[in-house]
Amino acid sequence: MIVDIHTHTFPEKIAASTLLKLQNMSHTRPFTDGTEAGLAASMAQAGIDYSLVLPVATAPRQVCHINDASARLNEEGRARGILSLGCMHPDFDGWKEELSRVASLGLRGIKLHPVYQDVDFDDIRYLRILDRCGELGLMVLTHAGMDVGFPGKVNCSPKMVLHAVEQVGPVTLVLAHMGGWRNWDEVEQLLPQTSVMLDTSFSLGSMTPLGDGYYGPADLRLLDNDTFLRMVCTFGAERILFGTDSPWGGQRESLELLRALPLTPQEQGAILGGNAQRLLGLA
Repeated sequence: MIVDIHTHTFPEKIAASTLLKLQNMSHTRPFTDGTEAGLAASMAQAGIDYSLVLPVATAPRQVCHINDASARLNEEGRARGILSLGCMHPDFDGWKEELSRVASLGLRGIKLHPVYQDVDFDDIRYLRILDRCGELGLMVLTHAGMDVGFPGKVNCSPKMVLHAVEQVGPVTLVLAHMGGWRNWDEVEQLLPQTSVMLDTSFSLGSMTPLGDGYYGPADLRLLDNDTFLRMVCTFGAERILFGTDSPWGGQRESLELLRALPLTPQEQGAILGGNAQRLLGLA
């Protein structure tokens, strides 16, 4: 089973405008049209069994609506292999009750995005969310490191993650983009001895530019194979999860990159789906 633990979709009526806004912010080219149908087509082409959609609440008022929509997607999309996490915003007043509702809706966890939510990851507003998720058995998957659409802005650095996990109870925490996009040296230095997991999204190979001349060749490069393999060895394959950041990463292309690496069959199986099966309760 192959599971992409990091994808995004948008409602059909706003998908085109949202994708245009985000591609102009990031100066990168999307691989799908940003809809659930586009993701399903990408999955079929790549041979992916399940994709996990990660919704982001950019304002507190969106939280309940997004969580309701995520629960519906889990009911309706399972047959197509499309699942969703819930969400939380650090300024949502009823955070504690809503996290309990997330669990009661059958959602396996929540997505946080410190850059879009403009709050540092070791802020008390996130710490209380992490602690409560741990109590409820909810996983937390968070954007980590820089964001391609916000050059230089970091609200979830490896140092912040270390500070946060030292202050909260046990929680299943997944850091996107191999622990911190373009913060990879610090990830290797500070986080191996924690319990955090890393997803591979938007980290291997290179970015796909929009073609507007914004990036030079050096800007496009992401993790080289040697660094990626060293991180897998350091953290252990059981803590690495395959993700693409679709539509910003191509699912077929990302799979090809990972499969070309000199990983053992056991390591490859764990990364491509075994670890995610365990986290998401997939048969």
